[in-house]
Amino acid sequence: MGIHYDYKSKRGERAMLKEAKRKERLALKRAKRASSSDQIEKSDKVEMHDINKPITLDDLTNPNK
Repeated sequence: MGIHYDYKSKRGERAMLKEAKRKERLALKRAKRASSSDQIEKSDKVEMHDINKPITLDDLTNPNK
């Protein structure tokens, strides 16, 4: 038997492997996109200053707050 006898007989197997690779790549892209959007949402949240507390010079000039 030569190689040309096996080519068509393995067509379905190759198609399934190709589809599995494509689905895996799509899943990785979706996971990456979801994690990056979560990081964006977390960084958008800004802590507000307490309304009942007076604003001091330290509150305005401290970069860690």
